[in-house]
Amino acid sequence: MSETFDFSQSAQYTLSIRLSTDGFSFSIYNPLHGSDFFFRSYPVNTQRSMAANVKAFLAEAEGLDLPYRQTNILVHSARYTPVPLELFEDEQMETLFYQNLPRQNNEIVLCNVLGKSNLVILFSIDKLTHLFLSEHFPKARFFSSVSPQLESLAVKSQRGNNRKLYTHLHPDSTDVFCFERGRLLLANTYATTTTDDRSYYLLNVWKQLGYDAENDELQLTGRIGQRDELTTLLKKYIRKVFIIQPQADFNESASSPIEDIPFDIQSLVTCE
Repeated sequence: MSETFDFSQSAQYTLSIRLSTDGFSFSIYNPLHGSDFFFRSYPVNTQRSMAANVKAFLAEAEGLDLPYRQTNILVHSARYTPVPLELFEDEQMETLFYQNLPRQNNEIVLCNVLGKSNLVILFSIDKLTHLFLSEHFPKARFFSSVSPQLESLAVKSQRGNNRKLYTHLHPDSTDVFCFERGRLLLANTYATTTTDDRSYYLLNVWKQLGYDAENDELQLTGRIGQRDELTTLLKKYIRKVFIIQPQADFNESASSPIEDIPFDIQSLVTCE
């Protein structure tokens, strides 16, 4: 465990666990001392099921057995769909979800109600994984990883008079969120591994939504090595391309640099 992070007051901290096919991680947020974070990542065995990986993760990761004020579990997956809040009914969750996504066996459909965005995000998680986590963390809240991002970005997008495209870069995918002064225009995740793939989807979405290359903004986040290369490429076509700076919302953490914390976890903390 970290020598600089005080775990003796864990009951006042927030634990956020992030599950993804490209790796698991957990972050402990301490709001008492300059918004301090403790962060650790763990590789997954792609030859094993999600549930088997989660079971091993829970057994190996230090600090998960401490008491916490709140436990959040974020599921990073393309299996989500947004629904306008006024059209949402609890009993229609599975029907709405499987209208947009192919049915899979052994999964449970959950929802996040987003008050700032007037949306409901429907998403799925493997049933056995959900069971393991629910038994280990009986009071945990489950989130699609896009949910806190949409809530945070809906507020940020209201600044200024231009439209904004936000993208979160992952090793094997790219999240794209488009807003017009707080109103969501598009939320989607594309399977991508190369700069060319990412630029294709981003520039195509930009064109299809009629964004202005001079006045509208494209903002990027993510911890992949291609980010700077992609930024340089996009600036050939779009004047206002920026990197999202987490320091704007947090003080520098003494235990883990803010840049190490996944953007969806950062967003979840700022939305609380």
